[in-house]
Amino acid sequence: MEGLVIEGEVESPCSLTFNDLASLPDQIDDLSTVVPGRTGGAVRLRAIFERVSVAPEATHLTCESSEGGFAASVPLEAVRAAVVAYRLGDGPLPADLGGPLRFFIPQVDECARGEVDPCANVKYLARLRLTRGPGRDTRPTTKREHEELHERED
Repeated sequence: MEGLVIEGEVESPCSLTFNDLASLPDQIDDLSTVVPGRTGGAVRLRAIFERVSVAPEATHLTCESSEGGFAASVPLEAVRAAVVAYRLGDGPLPADLGGPLRFFIPQVDECARGEVDPCANVKYLARLRLTRGPGRDTRPTTKREHEELHERED
């Protein structure tokens, strides 16, 4: 695992490795307790935010996948309960589960916010960028684009 890059409106930008993530507080041993049907272990986003000291001016979080082609920008207030899944047992989260890092917003369907939807649960997470205002967002904007995205993933 290369590491999770956290940058933008933070006091201490950094790249967190598997061991760094494992050493943070707010660990979740069984991801299914917060994201039903999902497997693995995770750390709460708030622990990552505490590590980098998010600037008060930050309003949005952009999650980018490792290949750089997919990004989702969401309001910080809507993702305060989010988690980053990073392990399965004692090893990294495998690619077939969206690893080595995967961003999840628990109960995303209940958010009922136009900027937050299940596509904001980013697979192959590589970068978290905090911004003033919305950041880069490549999520589908039409039903057909959404269907095409999922066809490519299958």
